[in-house]
Amino acid sequence: MPKVKTKKAMLKRFKLTATGKLKFKKCGLRHILTKKSPGRKRKMGNPDYVDHADLGRMMRGIPYGTN
Repeated sequence: MPKVKTKKAMLKRFKLTATGKLKFKKCGLRHILTKKSPGRKRKMGNPDYVDHADLGRMMRGIPYGTN
């Protein structure tokens, strides 16, 4: 079997944790921040994880992990 190519865009946006979850940074915290509430901005600053239902599909783009 030949090697599977990694999707470079996914490699830049996701990180594989030690427990096998995919961690990513939420969008919407670059500009136009005046209309967003402090709580909304605070929640955007925290990382999030890919849902279990989507994990298999996402891992096909990153076949060898991202550590």
